[in-house]
Amino acid sequence: MGSTGEYQGYSLSAESSARARRSDGEEDSSGQDRLGQRPVLRSLVRTVEGEIVPRLLLARRQPWARPSRVAPKLQAADAHEFARLLLHDDRDDIELPFSYIEVLRHRGIEVRDIYLRLFAPAARQLGEMWERDECDFMQVTVGLCRLQQLLNRIGQMMPGAARMDSRGRGRRVLLASTPGELHSFGVMMVSQFFRQSGWDVWNEFPDSERELAACVRRQSFALVGLSLCNERLLDSLASAVRAVRRASQNRAVGIMVGGQPFRLNAELAHRVGADASAQDGEQAAQQAERVCALLAGEY
Repeated sequence: MGSTGEYQGYSLSAESSARARRSDGEEDSSGQDRLGQRPVLRSLVRTVEGEIVPRLLLARRQPWARPSRVAPKLQAADAHEFARLLLHDDRDDIELPFSYIEVLRHRGIEVRDIYLRLFAPAARQLGEMWERDECDFMQVTVGLCRLQQLLNRIGQMMPGAARMDSRGRGRRVLLASTPGELHSFGVMMVSQFFRQSGWDVWNEFPDSERELAACVRRQSFALVGLSLCNERLLDSLASAVRAVRRASQNRAVGIMVGGQPFRLNAELAHRVGADASAQDGEQAAQQAERVCALLAGEY
């Protein structure tokens, strides 16, 4: 699962099968200012990753004419360069980064790839550059605003499904970020695959384990999916999984996890106590059916 991204791959863990058979570094002198700015930066990144991009992806618009040749793939260096262009000195100008997008289109890059493999990584890159002191908070804010302008500018070029909200259409799933996790794009993208599969999708981006527990206590979910990008939060994720199991209104709730750490090592799903992990959103929606069937004793 994941923005970001950053999506996720699902193999059933040993714990799931067994249950079914049974039924940041030192602060500098400006540390306090940085801590005060972090919630604002988190909000900005979430707005771009969690709301603007998914809505544009789901807008009913005509696609940008596709190139005739097979499209190449975007590389990490492309997103890095694009993030740098978002920080150029003229604060009112988006023509430079937009020209970069046009160059990519001329190379044959698909619009969907520009959204998923350029915009989302660039938003994350801006946050990481700020944390490494490669740019200041105002520069990051300007860069994210430019990214929003670019999303609006080419939004009509991206086809997609008609609806953002699928509540009431099927089994209920909660897709959430791990408490303390900054990025939400992966969660929102995985959500679309679940919606297309007929799930009743709820999204949460809790700041604390208590908020997450309160959510599963108020509502009954057949499945909870938790996204993680920062491997340093693995212990927090494991604690969140335990909290969900303790607080869940549905005592047989399935729990899936996803994100970069699980793409690299699927065994981590067992370590954090989840029932499954997945490589991407499509696999996550498919694997969710298997997890629920397994926990219901259908396998």
